[in-house]
Amino acid sequence: MKAPRARLLPLGILAIAVLGGLALLATAPSVDMVAPRAAAPAVRVMSAEPRSLPQVVRSQGTVAPRTESELVPEVSGRVVWTAPSLATGGFFNDGDLLLSLDDRDHQTALVRAEANLARAQGEWEHAGAMLTRREELARKDVNSTAQLDDARRAARVADAVREETRAAVRQATRDLERTQIRAPFTGRVRDERVDVGQFLSRGQAIATLYAIDYVEIRLPVPDNELAFLSLPLFAGTALEEGPAVTLRANFAGREQQWSGRIVRTEGEIDPRSRMVHVVARVEEPYAASRSVPLAVGLFVEAEIDGPELSGVLSIPRAALREDESILRVDEANRLYRLPVEVVRVERERALIRAELPPGSKICVSRVEAFVPGMVVAPVPSPELAVSADPETAS
Repeated sequence: MKAPRARLLPLGILAIAVLGGLALLATAPSVDMVAPRAAAPAVRVMSAEPRSLPQVVRSQGTVAPRTESELVPEVSGRVVWTAPSLATGGFFNDGDLLLSLDDRDHQTALVRAEANLARAQGEWEHAGAMLTRREELARKDVNSTAQLDDARRAARVADAVREETRAAVRQATRDLERTQIRAPFTGRVRDERVDVGQFLSRGQAIATLYAIDYVEIRLPVPDNELAFLSLPLFAGTALEEGPAVTLRANFAGREQQWSGRIVRTEGEIDPRSRMVHVVARVEEPYAASRSVPLAVGLFVEAEIDGPELSGVLSIPRAALREDESILRVDEANRLYRLPVEVVRVERERALIRAELPPGSKICVSRVEAFVPGMVVAPVPSPELAVSADPETAS
């Protein structure tokens, strides 16, 4: 009797388990099946109202003096004195004495020329008196025609000799003055190659000087950027009131800034770079009132002010699509493509003209899979709205 009971026990346990499971299924809460919703992609947006923005054209160049020349003696002689300013880097004013040559030989030459002039003056006076006497005798018919012709010839020769000796005196006077070599303009010494005791020959270059009343900077500008400058193309004369230009450079351990103006454009386009050169001028670059001088040879970056563009939007360059369109987000957070007029494209921003419906925002995120009308989650980016300012965007 024990064996059948042992076989029935597992069957009873199994039956109880099945009944418990059926009871749990019968009393379990019901679950509603709902299809999952697609999450709207988040995009950064900006709002920028059309407005007038000043334009800036950027370039760079090297500061150069308006004129540079070699200091050359016009007479020969030995150097007896040099000015302290006649040294590399020295400053001088127009007319300052820079160097003196030994003038004793030139003084002697002047004395000889003056003596020759005195002799020629005496001969000229004598020849004139003889001509007058011969003419009086000729009127009285007591003088031959040959004697009168000789007197006239002698007077002309004496007059020519006198003029020649006068020219020699003037030449000797100028040569004596040229032993004192003076500055041809207000400037600075780039380098000098002379010292006391050195014998100089006429025409020998002894120093390089450059003027400092103003400096010029040749700035290359792409020909398509000229549309953003108020400049007459290839003007033959200097501009009276050209565009303002701001120059910047790292100098003396920090960024320095100088102001100037565009004074002219050069008359050709560089065939290799397709650039047009405009010339900026800065007055008195070494003035004492300047905290830091605009030194010749300094490489500077330039920002040339252009006229304002009206009714434009400044957006990040990445927001402009290849087909010259942007993505706008409407009031219902739907994304649409909007063709725009591209006015200007720079390094980090683009200027466009577009008619945005009220309440629209500009999408500045890159959307790879764009479907017109797709719903997005806009994330405002106030820093991008500030970048509509050209100074900040640059």
